[in-house]
Amino acid sequence: MQISSRFTIAVQTLTCIEVLKEDHVVNSELVAGSVGVNPVIIRKIFGQLKEAGLIHVQRGGNGGVTLAKPAEHITLYDIYKAVDSVDEEGLFHFQENPSANCPVGRNIHFVMDKRLQEIQKAMEKEMAGMTIADVIGDTEKKIRADEKKQ
Repeated sequence: MQISSRFTIAVQTLTCIEVLKEDHVVNSELVAGSVGVNPVIIRKIFGQLKEAGLIHVQRGGNGGVTLAKPAEHITLYDIYKAVDSVDEEGLFHFQENPSANCPVGRNIHFVMDKRLQEIQKAMEKEMAGMTIADVIGDTEKKIRADEKKQ
């Protein structure tokens, strides 16, 4: 099972908000153009990020979206949780009906469940140590490097 693409879309959304804010009113159409998805998808992501307290959304002609707190205080884990990146069963899923007649099928959940939970917790701990400010900084460096090449 994969982490939902909502996670990477949300990371790109927050990065767009900060990187593009000086030159643009950041709205769903602008972000959708960057991500390459329908603006409706971005509006849904906006709603989730707003509900999590990560962004402010102002409607209207001069509206737009801004971060609700400093980028240094928004972790990748915050984003991951805000957009429901994994369902309640967790990151890893087993097939529905392992054979009870097979000694492996009968025992695989018992053997693997704790290990998979530990892997997911380790990944989430790593995400909690990374911020959107890190992503924004790296994005801005890459943009400047690309501009120098031109």
